[in-house]
Amino acid sequence: MGVPAFFRWLSRKYPSIIVNCVEEKAKECNGVKVPIDTSKPNPNEVEFDNLYLDMNGIIHPCTHPEDKPAPKNEDEMMVAIFEYIDRIFNIDRRDCPDAKSDPSSPAPRAKMNQQRSRRFRASKEGMEAAEEKQKIRQEILAKGGFLPPEEVKERFDSNCITPGTEFMDNLAKCLRYYIADRLNSDPGWKNLTVILSDASAPGEGEHKIMDYIRRQRAQPNHDPNTHHCLCGADADLIMLGLATHEPNFTIIREEFKPNKPKPCALCNQMGHEVKDCQGLPREKQGKHDQFADTVPISEQEFIFIRLCVLREYLERELTMASLPFTFDFERSVDDWVFMCFFVGNDFLPHLPSLEIREGAIDRLVNIYKNVVHKTGGYLTESGFVNLQRVQMIMLAVGEVEDSIFKKRKDDDDNFKRRQKEKRKRLKRDQPSFIPGGQFSPQALGNRSSPQAICNPRQAAFEMRMQDRQNSATSASPNPSLTPDGSPSLGGGIKRKAEDSDSEPEPEDNIRLWEAGWKQRYYKNKFDVDASDEKFRRKVVQSYVEGLCWVLRYYYQGCASWNWYYPFHYAPFASDFEGIADMPSDFEKGSKPFKPLEQLMGVFPAASGNFLPPTWRKLMTDPESSIIDFYPEDFAIDLNGKKYAWQGVALLPFVDEQRLRAALEEVYPDLTPEESRRNSLGGDVLFVGKHHPLCDFIVEQYKTKNSEVVDIPPELCHGIQGKLTLNDNAVLPDQVVQSPVPMLRDLTQNSAVSISFKDPQFAEDFVFKATVLPGAKKPAPVLKPGDWEKTNNDGRPWRPQLGFNRDRKPVHLDQSAFRTLGHTMPRDRGMPGMYPNAVPLGAYGSPYARPLMGSQQQIPKLLSNLRPQESWRGPTPLFQQTPQRTAGAAPLLAWNRMLQSPNQFQPAQYQGLGPMGYPQRPEDRMDRGRQVGKPG
Repeated sequence: MGVPAFFRWLSRKYPSIIVNCVEEKAKECNGVKVPIDTSKPNPNEVEFDNLYLDMNGIIHPCTHPEDKPAPKNEDEMMVAIFEYIDRIFNIDRRDCPDAKSDPSSPAPRAKMNQQRSRRFRASKEGMEAAEEKQKIRQEILAKGGFLPPEEVKERFDSNCITPGTEFMDNLAKCLRYYIADRLNSDPGWKNLTVILSDASAPGEGEHKIMDYIRRQRAQPNHDPNTHHCLCGADADLIMLGLATHEPNFTIIREEFKPNKPKPCALCNQMGHEVKDCQGLPREKQGKHDQFADTVPISEQEFIFIRLCVLREYLERELTMASLPFTFDFERSVDDWVFMCFFVGNDFLPHLPSLEIREGAIDRLVNIYKNVVHKTGGYLTESGFVNLQRVQMIMLAVGEVEDSIFKKRKDDDDNFKRRQKEKRKRLKRDQPSFIPGGQFSPQALGNRSSPQAICNPRQAAFEMRMQDRQNSATSASPNPSLTPDGSPSLGGGIKRKAEDSDSEPEPEDNIRLWEAGWKQRYYKNKFDVDASDEKFRRKVVQSYVEGLCWVLRYYYQGCASWNWYYPFHYAPFASDFEGIADMPSDFEKGSKPFKPLEQLMGVFPAASGNFLPPTWRKLMTDPESSIIDFYPEDFAIDLNGKKYAWQGVALLPFVDEQRLRAALEEVYPDLTPEESRRNSLGGDVLFVGKHHPLCDFIVEQYKTKNSEVVDIPPELCHGIQGKLTLNDNAVLPDQVVQSPVPMLRDLTQNSAVSISFKDPQFAEDFVFKATVLPGAKKPAPVLKPGDWEKTNNDGRPWRPQLGFNRDRKPVHLDQSAFRTLGHTMPRDRGMPGMYPNAVPLGAYGSPYARPLMGSQQQIPKLLSNLRPQESWRGPTPLFQQTPQRTAGAAPLLAWNRMLQSPNQFQPAQYQGLGPMGYPQRPEDRMDRGRQVGKPG
């Protein structure tokens, strides 16, 4: 899930870390979608070595998207996931010897508490939304309103995206098919090593990726200059990437664009929400009325987050002079990551005095730089915490807690006052009467053609009468005075609650800005007195254990599968006194939950349909020994926030011993298929027939070698690990069955798979958090602080655009700008949240980039582009002109490869369907008959 508001704060404070992705779009020829040749150079002018996919950030937007219609069934969801991965590979393509895919799997107990809270919330909010929608529908219809007929469709329960469900099991089968298909047919996958860690392998997706990187870094054959690219939407991936201390680490994620328009769920009209729906019939708007309320569907754009640039920023910010010990930038980065835990993470609640939106991280860094001179060293080392030094930092924060709470209250009051004044100003400045219907105001250029006026006299009469009513209402501004100015006997008229300018505020019993806040906090949140030192120390000790556990999890792996923070709220920073002698060791040899056991720990009773019948009964049977784990309703404490999603779900914590005791009675009821889904699995490695490791793996299957063998690193791009034969392996010359009915089986398979295990280390082994010997520091991107002093020739600083530091900017001449002024609005800016980001195409101007859609006339202006200097790097793709003679056939992807005898030959391009996937023969025949019909 990540840390709320962390990425927004980071991208605004360090804007140069963002680079917009350049993506080559697929083309269509005679209605057939031509696959993108991913063997070509990357249009982003960067070559990645390893690509990692955190599948959680892919599955959710593909199964229940927010900006386009949802897939109709599970098969369409799987195809949408395939297409999403294709897009990511297209952006990150070439020189990716290793691609690792990690769906979320059985997680540590500390993470399960957060998963439990999210799933109970999602179930409760879904039921409440459906009830509210039905209630408003009945009210509107009772008043004679107009609503379209209600669609009867099965609601997709996103809780099924949890390890152990049939959905995740089917997804694992589909991903195996997808990998085999791409290794057979896509030239960009020719030498790729693909490792699939599905939902049966224990661990969170992003932490399985980090564990893989740590273990490969500890091998003698690892290249310290490997360029990693991780795809994921969680903000904590940034801290995980920094924790690897790899000099070349990039994150790719969707660009977040807030406030996207959504139609009303009742009337399907734009401009209002369900609660504001009045059931009015939609007025006809122009000639093409059927498109009036359709949401424009546009593909989500992607951005790169360059952690090497973030390291530059942090090096400037964290560098300290006159320290009593040697300054080590890598150790200070670890301390920065550790301090970010105090503002929130997936395992601990944030401290009450630290909010990201209030600049909490900047405050912590300033305190850290002021106190570190007294600590005698750094706070952390390779994932282990020095509690004595942490205590000095936290007590320094505790000294200013009171002022932080008072300033928060002042800022909140000032914000409310400004909002109230803004509402009054808007209400005062709005026109007294706005005509509707055919005379309603229209945006310039909105109407495609003039409309005929109907009955103008009647419309003018209605407008005059409405204007008179408004004038009569505003003639006596004080309702307590009569028209002649004398006081009325009835006194003032009480204003209705809905006419009030102030919004209802949630009750705050803590009042942190008033004296006695600590006493009220512990009494309301923990139901104990603040004078109970023993309980407060217990809370602080649990929180300190959590800090040590989380840091160990980020740098060394899971220290304990059973540990979790047993409270809903955090202590105050001023309570961190005497923590230096607190133990921070964890139980060794703990085991993760099995998939179905995790479902019992995180699912509400409403999602029990994903569980076996007898297991499901434990959630609903009043006689169940664990019925108290599954409340039908629960309280949400807003905890000083405004919205319910920001509050704390007050759910009971699951007692592991009671849960396991109850499950022992129903374990015998599992079917063989359910027992298989409930077992823990491992990783699977895939290669194609052109991969150097392919013959080695095939030989293991031919000899039926049951022994564990080491991967020859010289055959697998330096990757090391253990290989064992797989019972459900993908083997050459064997048919790969398609789990999706709309996709055909792979009858000419040449790919092979085998079980893979990362290199193993002793339980007490410590992975060093440092830059490896031989690693080259990336070229600096930010402007040097001493540029004006060292720049003798007076040249202005020219920022680096994109990944290629040798790229030369181009610009448009005056005639091109004049033409652009007629074609595009003058106030047009870059879309999205990142106006400081390098634009798509990254050529200095947002207009010097490949254009599509209604702007296709703009590329004619590219002939006016005049480079300031000669190009040193490769010519950008959008400037490459294909050589083609008159009447010659276009050189499509497969034509180019067939002309070169040494190129990789795709096996199944001839059977591709409109989505780029192999079709079943009967589907292809049907399509041919349809195309052949006379027009």
